[in-house]
Amino acid sequence: MTTKNYCIIMAGGIGSRFWPFSREEKPKQFLDFFGTGRSLLQMTFDRLLKIVSAENIIIVTSINYKKLVLNQLPLIKPAQVLTEPMRRNTAPCIAYASNKIKSICDDANILVVPADQLVLKEDEFVKTIKAGFDFVSKNDCLLTLGMSPTRPETAYGYIQVEDDGKNPGKVKTFTEKPNSELAKIFFESGEFYWNSGMFLWNVNSILKAFDSFLPEIAYKFKNAKDFYNTAKEQEYINEIYPTCQNISIDYGIMEKADNVYVITADFGWSDCGTWAALHEYSSKDANGNALLGGEAQFYDCKNNIVALNDAKMAVIQGLENYVIAESNGVLMICPKDDEQKMRQYVNDINVRFNGEFN
Repeated sequence: MTTKNYCIIMAGGIGSRFWPFSREEKPKQFLDFFGTGRSLLQMTFDRLLKIVSAENIIIVTSINYKKLVLNQLPLIKPAQVLTEPMRRNTAPCIAYASNKIKSICDDANILVVPADQLVLKEDEFVKTIKAGFDFVSKNDCLLTLGMSPTRPETAYGYIQVEDDGKNPGKVKTFTEKPNSELAKIFFESGEFYWNSGMFLWNVNSILKAFDSFLPEIAYKFKNAKDFYNTAKEQEYINEIYPTCQNISIDYGIMEKADNVYVITADFGWSDCGTWAALHEYSSKDANGNALLGGEAQFYDCKNNIVALNDAKMAVIQGLENYVIAESNGVLMICPKDDEQKMRQYVNDINVRFNGEFN
């Protein structure tokens, strides 16, 4: 393996769309949704070991989850877990980790991945990432991974590629989550790909982009160069992080830069961002009902997803396209089509019960 190749795993989210199964004290990236004995974070880590060595993997997470990360990933040393004192979206997260890697390897190539995505065809994933590393090592560019769409999905962002037949190809446009009519047009055109939220670049290319498009964030983390890998690093990060702009890497850089390319692939990808996405990739009975944990007896039910604590049994009759999730004293029953309202449900409950069920 090339010692210049590194990976950043972003593992700081709280997974509110999977409440009540995913809670703030143990969010979805630390849960075993598929009964494999491995959490989503562990599955991501296992996959990356086929591409980079364990010592070249950096985890960025909330300061509250550092022990969880170290418990689940015994091959990772504490210095490889970068902790955010508060959530400020993906741009500050990537700026911090990229500068940290720069302090270790001046010409590193970097893969950035979320901790909670699913990949079914790992050999194809490995092949794609290796090709991406080769591309960014030879070109001053920012490379994103575009997934071949399998349906007109409204929950994902889309990338349009210039029609020159090249892969990687130059990005023409980014579009945030479209309505159903626009998603259908994108899907049928054959010109658009799902935005996976995974990126590849050389460390100097991404830091130059931060200088150009997010100079305040760039300055804060560049100014920390004397503190990286010292006892004062966390203290400095705790001081500057709250002052960082809350902005995603997509809005802050990718949609503005003119050297953005996309490598397109199909390796059985899902961002596992919704119950509907989990339902699609879970084992199901003859009527399309998926059971994640616990036991359930279905009567006249179709296309539901049920997630229970292991000791619980549910009897469900007459439901179709529902999410039934129970954990730690909370039961939620919600139409799958309405799950985008999940964050509102969580906010309402937190306000009414002062965070008791967060």
